[in-house]
This record gives sequence, structure tokens and C-alpha cells, in this order.
Amino acid sequence: MASLQERNGSYRVQFFHHGKLQGFTIGKVSQEEANAKMAQVEYLLLRLKQKLVAIPDGVDIATFLEHDGKPPSTIPTLPETKRQAVTLGHLRDRYLDAHGNGTVEANTLYTINIHLAHACRVMGEELPVGEIDLGKLQDYVNRRVNKPGESKPGKVGVVTVRKELATLRAAWNWGELSKLTSGKFPNKGLRFPKTDEKPPFMTMDEVTRRVTAGGDPEVLWESVYLLLPEIEEMLAVIKANALHPFVYPLAVFAAYTGARRSEIMRAQIGNVDFEGQAVVIHEKKRSRDKRTHRRVPMTPQLDAALREWLEIHPGGPHLFCHGAVVPRSKKRSRTTGHQSEGKRPSGLKGRMATVRNRGSVAPAPLSPREVYDQLRAAVKGTKWEALRGMHFLRHSFCSHLAMKGVDQRMIDEFVGHQSEEQKKRYRHLSPNSKADVMKSAFA
Repeated sequence: MASLQERNGSYRVQFFHHGKLQGFTIGKVSQEEANAKMAQVEYLLLRLKQKLVAIPDGVDIATFLEHDGKPPSTIPTLPETKRQAVTLGHLRDRYLDAHGNGTVEANTLYTINIHLAHACRVMGEELPVGEIDLGKLQDYVNRRVNKPGESKPGKVGVVTVRKELATLRAAWNWGELSKLTSGKFPNKGLRFPKTDEKPPFMTMDEVTRRVTAGGDPEVLWESVYLLLPEIEEMLAVIKANALHPFVYPLAVFAAYTGARRSEIMRAQIGNVDFEGQAVVIHEKKRSRDKRTHRRVPMTPQLDAALREWLEIHPGGPHLFCHGAVVPRSKKRSRTTGHQSEGKRPSGLKGRMATVRNRGSVAPAPLSPREVYDQLRAAVKGTKWEALRGMHFLRHSFCSHLAMKGVDQRMIDEFVGHQSEEQKKRYRHLSPNSKADVMKSAFA
């Protein structure tokens, strides 16, 4: 089956082939034309499955379907004299097509799409890539970035703009290999406003004091880490308030392995080794060329939580998942077709006209939004509500090991690759430990 994805009026066809999600961009066409193309893709996929057609050697499936089963003998590339005609929008589409075949993580592809969308919006999709120079990039920075002391709607931080330009540079370098761009990316000499160094990770008490004193809560709450007693207290609150049984063991897994949310979501039951007292965490960020993994020893708390959870696990290979039916869920309730308050009729008969029984739904892995929403619901109304997301549990894990004097190389092995800047932020002692050091030094 194929599906359509719409980005700012531009359509893209997506499909699964050999278990991998792939696709190609159609462009800005009418809804009818997009639907016709999707139907053609579904027909060709059926013919391939029936072995009535075959993909020529040297041609990938996306190119085969994009050309209605009649791809050119070679993929055309623009000669040197015509590179000026390649637009920024064309470079974006080609780059997304090349990386939409599972070579990068879904979250990474989503971020790439956002970064290039901003570049096309600000500089223009029709801008020839040959006209992109230092002046154009500096104008992009000036229009996007938040200048010191200013707070204008629509402005973003310097770090975000640097990431956007890094994505554009990666697309440019890829385009040079594909004969779409020429020469080095012209960012040498770009000037950015000076930024503030991120604060080191701080305890919850310290963050609360600094926010009360007028500090920026958005920055400070992203710098929090919990001490071990606080982690245990928060997990007890989550266990008592969780709306679904997977929430507590998922939080325990995050707290005692330092795993990222995406790593937790794709964890499978087979990754848990109770006999060897370890869990295997599959990675996608450490290497671009191969799938890597790391082993993290299992703590007694994690062992107990996982054993209890697996006794009532709803089925399927994923370690954390929803059951087949989840009351009041948009995806997994017994019925579907309910309309929002603004659209549904006022009478009961009219409301029920669109509702129908849902077909059988197998246990399914969690989505990022489900993980976020369920953890937020579990701590709502408590002092832990100020904490954002769940990445602070990863920081807490690293910080606790660092405070216990665990070798930095072993911490890196437990949590995967860390940047030097990130290591610096959690290479610290608790405030009480620092105070004791100073007292002993100057007694």
C-alpha cells in the first residue's frame, strides 16, 4: 500500500518495499493528480509482487516507481553549465528522497525536513543554488536568529540556526557528489551573535531557587538532574498515578539505563537478559554505516519492574507497547470515526452516524507522543510536573555515575556516544559534596 504526504502544497508518495519505508516527491500538483500517482504506485507494487514486471539492474525502487515503471537507462545529472538552474527546492527534494530509504533514523529525517523547509521558506524555493553565497547565508542568519536582548515572535536561538545551516551544508555536499552543486559550501566568514554557554546540570532544589530568583525557567529546567532518592520518589509517584501498566516500567528503564526515548521505544523483549542481568540497547546515532548496540547491566530495580511488567505484557515483540484495545485512544479504542466538538452534530443520532466498530488491532509499539503524554499524565499535579520530557532521566543516570567516581569511559559505554560539551555538563559533584570539599580545604 502507498500513501500521500503533503508538505506546504507539495506531495510525496510513500510506500513500503521489503519492510523499509521509501518514497519520492511528486511536487506541487493537484490532489487528483497526486491520488492518480499513488494509485499507479500501488498498481506497480502489485505487479512486482506478482512477478509480472521486474526492476532493471542498477535502478532503485523509488526511481522505478517515480517513472511509472519505465526509468531512464541512467539517472540524469545536470552538466556543469546547468548547475545554476538547480533550485534550492529541487536540492531539498532530491536530498530527502536519497535519505528517505531508512538510511537515517525517522526522527533525524523529520528534523532534516524541518531545517530545509525553513531554508526554502526564508531564501525561497526557486533560488538557484549557484546564487547562494556568503551574503545570502548571512541574510538568512540575520532574519532567523534572535539578537542579544531582543525577543521577537518567530525568532529562534543561534544554536538552532547553526543546526539549520549544518543541515543545508550536508545537503550541499551531497549535491556536489550528485552534480547538483559546485564547490565548497560558502559559509566561511559567517557571523553569529554571541551565545551563552549552557549551564551545568543542577539539582532540582538548585533549579527551583534560581527560577524563583528570576532565572529563565526554560533554560534552567532543561538543566535539571535528579539525585537517587528523588528518582526513587518520582518513580513511586509514576507507579501510583500511571494510566497504563507500561508507563512505570518504561520510566524505570529510562532511569536505570540512561537510554534515549527512541532507543526505549524500539527495545524488544529479546533484548532483556535476566540470566545475564543486562539489557541490550540498539543504537542509530553512533554510526552512519552500521547498526550498533550496547549492553547495560541491569539494576535490581529494573529487574523487578521488568519481571512484573512481562507477566502482563499484551504480546508482540516490542518491550513496551499498548494492548490491542485501549479505552479512549484515537488509535486503539473499540470504535473509530468520532468527530471533534467543532464538527460533530448536536444530536446523538448524528454523532453516531460516523462511528463504526474498529477492526482487530494488534498490540503495537508506542509513538513518541504517547510516551510523552502518558509520563506527563502520571506526574500531573505533583512537584515533578515542572520536569519536561524524559531526557532528564538520562542526565540523571550520567550524573549519578559521575558523582560516584565511575570512569568516564565506562559512562560513555553505558549511554553511547556523548559530545565533549555534554560530558562537561554532567562532570560534577552534588552541591553538598562541593561544600564539603571547600570546608575541608579551608578549615
